[in-house]
Amino acid sequence: MKKLVLSFNEIKKKDLNIVGGKNSSLGEMINILSPKGINVPKGFATTSYAYFKFLEENKLMPQLKKIFSKLDIDDVDNLQKVGRQARKIVSQASFSDEFEQEIIKAYKELEKEYGKGTEVAVRSSATAEDLPGASFAGLHETYLNVSGEKELLLAVKKCIVSLFGDRVISYRESQGFDHFEVALSVGVQKMVRSDIGSSGVMFTIDTETGFPGVVLINSIFGIGEMIVQGKVTPDEFYVFKPTLEKNYKSIILKNLGKKNKKYILSPKGGLKETTVAAKDQLRFSLGDDDILKLAKWGVLIEKHYKIPQDIEWAKDGKTGELFIVQSRPETIHSEKKSHYYEEYKVETSKKPLVEGIAVGDKIGSGKAKVIPSVSQINKFKKGEVLVTKMTDPDWVSIMRMASAIVTDEGGKVCHAAIIGRELGVPVIVGTGDATEVLKNNQEITVDCTQGSRGRVFQGKIKYTTKRYDLKKVPKIKTKIMLNVGTPEVAFKSSFLPNDGVGLAREEFIIAEKIKVHPLALYHYKEIKNPKSKIFNKKIAKEIEEATIEHKDKKEFFVKELAEGVAQIASAFYPKEVIVRFSDFKTNEYKNLIGGELFENDESNPMLGFRGACRYLDESFKPAFEMECQAIKRAREVFGLKNISVMVPFCRTIDEGKRVKKLIKKFGLGGDVKIYMMCELPSNVVLADQFLDIFDGMSIGSNDLTQLMLGLDRDNAHIAHIGDERDPAVTEMIAQVIKACKKRKKYCGICGDAPSSLPEFTKFLLREDMPSISLSPDAVIKTILMIKKNL
Repeated sequence: MKKLVLSFNEIKKKDLNIVGGKNSSLGEMINILSPKGINVPKGFATTSYAYFKFLEENKLMPQLKKIFSKLDIDDVDNLQKVGRQARKIVSQASFSDEFEQEIIKAYKELEKEYGKGTEVAVRSSATAEDLPGASFAGLHETYLNVSGEKELLLAVKKCIVSLFGDRVISYRESQGFDHFEVALSVGVQKMVRSDIGSSGVMFTIDTETGFPGVVLINSIFGIGEMIVQGKVTPDEFYVFKPTLEKNYKSIILKNLGKKNKKYILSPKGGLKETTVAAKDQLRFSLGDDDILKLAKWGVLIEKHYKIPQDIEWAKDGKTGELFIVQSRPETIHSEKKSHYYEEYKVETSKKPLVEGIAVGDKIGSGKAKVIPSVSQINKFKKGEVLVTKMTDPDWVSIMRMASAIVTDEGGKVCHAAIIGRELGVPVIVGTGDATEVLKNNQEITVDCTQGSRGRVFQGKIKYTTKRYDLKKVPKIKTKIMLNVGTPEVAFKSSFLPNDGVGLAREEFIIAEKIKVHPLALYHYKEIKNPKSKIFNKKIAKEIEEATIEHKDKKEFFVKELAEGVAQIASAFYPKEVIVRFSDFKTNEYKNLIGGELFENDESNPMLGFRGACRYLDESFKPAFEMECQAIKRAREVFGLKNISVMVPFCRTIDEGKRVKKLIKKFGLGGDVKIYMMCELPSNVVLADQFLDIFDGMSIGSNDLTQLMLGLDRDNAHIAHIGDERDPAVTEMIAQVIKACKKRKKYCGICGDAPSSLPEFTKFLLREDMPSISLSPDAVIKTILMIKKNL
C-alpha cells in the first residue's frame, strides 16, 4: 500500500507490516469490535511506506548501515555512541511537504469532530512490535496531550527518531530483528481525558502463573504512564471469567493501591505530576460496574484474537466513558508451550534482608550493584543483581544482563516487572528500601518462588529444583485433591494433576490478610469508646491502621475472607473446593490484633475451645456468622458454586446437629455440601450417626492420631509416639472408610501423613480410600507411587 497516512477505519490486523502491531490492532478493534460495544478512540496512522520513503529521500540508509556496522550491544559505551549518532542524523532530516500535508489533513478531520486544537496521543508503532514473542514494551516513545499542527509534526518526528533509542537498538538486536527491515508507523489518537478520570492496564491472564481463568486489571487516577514508570502502586482487581460470563459480579479480589501521585495534562502540552487528594488515596480509582465492563471487553478482545491480551484502557473524567486505547498479545505465557511443572525448595532459615512483590517464579543470585540513575548504567556488569529505585525503558540494555532485579518502587505491571517476565529474570519490585539496605558487591540471592512474596537473602542460598513433565504423569483411580492454605499459590497449584481441593484453610487468610480478631472487628465501636468495658486506645489504633479503607470493620472481614476463599475456588473451578471453617486454637486467636480482649489462657489449647463448640458459643457466634457470610458471598455473588464447607473438631452428635442448623441459619443452605472433619475417636465410634447429619467426612489424621494415642503432639518429648501407621489409628481410619462407603457419602483424608509417609499411603490404597488430599509438593510423587503399587 503506497499511502503515507491511513485512518484507523482503513486498517485491519493483517496490516501489521504497514502500520505496526499497535496501530493494526487499533484499526482491527475499531472495525470489528466497536460494533460489539467496545469504545476505541478515533485516529490515524503513518505507514511503513512513509517511513522508508523518508529514509530514501534523506539518503539515510547508507549512513545508518555504516554506523551500525560497529555495534556491540554488550559494550554499553559503544551502544550509547551508535544510538547517539543514529538519532542525530535522523532528527536532522526533513519530512517532505507531501508527508506533512497528509498528516495535517488527517488531523483536521479529527478537529472537525472534536474541535479546533484537539488534544491527541502520538504513539510509536513498529512493524516488529507487539508480537507474541516480543513486546518492545514502552521502548519507543509516546507523546501525550499534543495539540496543533506544528506540535503534532514535531511529535511524529520524535517518534521516528525513537526507533534508534539505545534501549530499542539493544532489544531489537537481542530479539534477532534486522535494524533496517523494521519500520516505524506513528499512531495519532484522540486523547481520552483520563487526567481527570482514571486509567490503567488489563491482562486477560494471570501475569505471574499464566492461569487463564482471570482478568487482571490495574487502575490509577490520572494518566496511565505512571503505572509503567512504577511511581505508584495501582489498585488491583481480579475478575473470574467463567462466572463473569454467567453474569455474576465475579470480582474475586480488590486490593487498594498507594496512589499518592498522578499525571494530568499540562497547559503547555505534555503531562505534569500532581498530588492525589488524601481522601481519594483511600478509595478505589474504578467502580465495580466499570471493572466488570472492562473485564467483559477484555474477554471479547481475547476471544477475537484467540490469544491472551495485554490491554491499556482509560476512563474519560468528562463523559464517564471507558475506552480501550491499545491491545497487544501477552508476550510471556502466550508463548509457553511447555508441559513442565517446576517446584523449588529454598534451604535457609535466614531472615530476608528485604521483601517485596515477586515477579516470575525463579531464583537468581550474584553481587548487588546499586545504580541510582540511568546515567550510571555503564558501571553494570553481566551477572550482577541490578538494584535501583525503578527502571524505565532506558534500562533495558543492562536488564538483560542481570541475574536478578530488585527495585524500591513499582507493582506487578511496572516496567521492571514486564521486562523481567519477558527476559525470564527474577524480579522483586516495591521493596521500599532495597537501595538503602543492599550494598554494592554484597553477595545476595533473590527468591521469587514463594508465591507473591519476594525475598532477598544475604549470601548464596542453596535450593533444589524439581521438574516434572505433566504429560507423563499417569492417570489413577484414586482421587487426588490438594491441601491449600495460601490463596497466592492456588493459581500455580491448579496446573498440577488434581481432582479439586480437599482442604482449603481459612487460617492463613485470617492471619495474613485480615490480621485482626473477628470479634475485635465486630465490637470495634466499643473498643474505641472510652466509656466501654473493652475500650483500648492502642488496639483501636492498630485496627484502624489494618482496615484503613473500611469504615465498616465487619465488612472488611467478610470482604477479605471471601476474596481469599474465592482465589482458591476459582483456581480449581468447577472442581470441588472444600473450605474448612476457622480452626484456630485459643492461643492462635489471641495472637491476632485485639485477640487479648476476647481469649482466655488455656493449658492445652489443642483440646480446648475450638471448632464446633466455638461456633455455637453465644459470644463467638457473630464471628462465625461473618465467616458464613464470606462463604455465601463467594458462592452467590462471585458464582463459585464449587465451594463446599467443612466443620472441624465436632465432639458430639448434638454439636453436629446444632452447628449444621446454625450454618443454614446464617445463609448457607440449599445445595451447599456440609462435611465434617473426622479427627476425634467419637467421630469414628459414632460415624453412622454423624453421617446422618453431614454429607461426608474428611479424616484429619494428625488430630485423630494424638487423640487416639492420648498424647499432646506439641510435646516434643513424646512426639515420636504419634505415628499414623500405629495399628490403633489405621483401624480407626479403616472403619471410617467403610462407614462412608456404605452410606455412599464423601470420604477423604487431609492430614499430613499421605504427603510424607509412603507406607501410610499404601495402607490407604489397600482400604480403597476414595480421595487423598495432599500438599502441592507431594502430588506428583504420590501419584507415581500409587501407580507403581496398583
